[in-house]
Amino acid sequence: MRFFGPTFLLSTLLLATSVLQPTLVGSGSSYCDKKCSYRCALAGVSDRCLKYCGICCMECKCVPSGTFGNKHECPCYRDKKSSKGHPKCP
Repeated sequence: MRFFGPTFLLSTLLLATSVLQPTLVGSGSSYCDKKCSYRCALAGVSDRCLKYCGICCMECKCVPSGTFGNKHECPCYRDKKSSKGHPKCP
């Protein structure tokens, strides 16, 4: 009976951690979704723009303002390259 308290506390802590972790990831994703939706609003191929913008946003934690340019605001986003050496982020 004396192990019940610590075992219950540990179980509760593990359960809370497993529930909270996806929430934290989701909140970052909504930030990227919002920023990339604006960034790709005028793109000719919007689905591809959204895909790569989302990848870059998740890795760099930022998206330049506006629908084009301004990449100096986010050096990580600016410096990402594709396997062919072209800019990866729209």
